[in-house]
Amino acid sequence: MDMMSTFVKPMHPEGRRFVAIFAAITVVLFIIWEPLGWIGVGLTVWCYYFFRDPVRQVPQREGLVISPADGIVSLIEPAVPPTELGMGPEPLTRVSVFMNVFNCHVNRAPVPGTVAAVAYRAGKFLNASLDKASVDNERNSLAITMADGRQIAVVQIAGLVARRILCFTEPNSVLRTGERFGLIRFGSRVDVYLPDGVAPLVSLGQGCIAGETVLADLTGSEPARMARAV
Repeated sequence: MDMMSTFVKPMHPEGRRFVAIFAAITVVLFIIWEPLGWIGVGLTVWCYYFFRDPVRQVPQREGLVISPADGIVSLIEPAVPPTELGMGPEPLTRVSVFMNVFNCHVNRAPVPGTVAAVAYRAGKFLNASLDKASVDNERNSLAITMADGRQIAVVQIAGLVARRILCFTEPNSVLRTGERFGLIRFGSRVDVYLPDGVAPLVSLGQGCIAGETVLADLTGSEPARMARAV
């Protein structure tokens, strides 16, 4: 990897018009007053960086559940999957990955399988790091059925700044692990509901990389991991 590829990443097509808008405003700011123009340059670079879509090295071993989002593990707790997915009333282990405005916001499939359901629900725009955001905020939910018949729920949740959830897949689509399935604009969260009996292999506060970080192992027997900050 050369120095250029370290800092210059591919940009998701969804970001092109936003970068163009920021760039146009920057030109106007330079005309008004040069110091304002340089502020515009910084914001334009940030906008490009927000919509970056880097290549990820996706683990290929069967049974792994991979993080669908870049960010920090903000919650690990039992919770009932969104009712609109029809996955039943029993609580499952929910792992929440919170994305701030500096994280990559392209979302990736945590497991391979067939999309059994896609359900959008309008809602509020509370801070996505809060527990009640899973219930109250705008969200888009996917149920993915794996080859063994088990299902995993993946929920895109809008945050305090986010105002648009994008989903690029639909029911009956077949996803591969790490495949891009959506994007959330400007700060948000993604929840993963693990199958019954599966323990998470991440801890609260741990950083995650979409398409690379292992959240759980469906075939393993390792207990939930504990960690300490150092």
